[in-house]
Order: sequence, then structure tokens, then C-alpha cells
Amino acid sequence: MPFVRIDALRADRQRLEALGRAVHDALVEAIGIPKDDLFQVLTSHDGTRGTFRYDDGYLGIHRDDDLVFVAVTMRAGRTAEQKQALYRRIAELAEEYAGTEPRNVFVTVTENSLLDWSFGEGVAQYAGS
Repeated sequence: MPFVRIDALRADRQRLEALGRAVHDALVEAIGIPKDDLFQVLTSHDGTRGTFRYDDGYLGIHRDDDLVFVAVTMRAGRTAEQKQALYRRIAELAEEYAGTEPRNVFVTVTENSLLDWSFGEGVAQYAGS
């Protein structure tokens, strides 16, 4: 049930779709989400002043305008090893599918509980799980 937001600077539809596929495939491979569990928002930013900001050398990693922000919201419970594998696989597949260098793949994970999800109709479908 991950919910994914991907933001990239001046990305065309093909690149956005490749990045979305990379993240989804990594989630399936690294943490075992079901293949049909696909909920993503893919956004390209035009680069106007203030809409896409980053430090190009934070933690000694050189970033440039090919930077991609990936935000994954998912239920809690994955191990540190699973998360590391996820980050690694997202970076690998973003390079393979979209040509985005791993140094330009910025990933955040936010965890929550089953009660924090409604998939429609105003119902917390997993509340009883």
C-alpha cells in the first residue's frame, strides 16, 4: 500500500513514467509489495525560481538538475535492511530505466499504521486488520 510522490525538474512524460516504473519495481522487489498496489503522483517542475530547490553538495554528494525527489509513504514494519535494499534498488532502476544517475536520486520514507489509510468511500479498509 505505498503511496509514492515523484518530483523531477523539467521531466517529460516518458522520463516520469520510467521513474514511476523504477520506484514501483523496486518496491515489489525489495519489500514485496503486491504488483498491483500502484498509487503514484508524478510531477514535473518547470524550473521557475523557487519551485525546485536543493543543496548541490549536501553530505558530499554532487547533485545537479537531474535530481529526483522520491517520497514513499507506507505502513511501518520494514527492517533497516529492507529499507536499504529499497533505496539501492530505486537508484539502480532509476538509472537503468530513466538514465538518472544514483547521486541524483533522493528518497524519503514516511511510515504510518493501517488505520492511516482510506482507499475510498470514506472507509479505513484496513482498520480491522
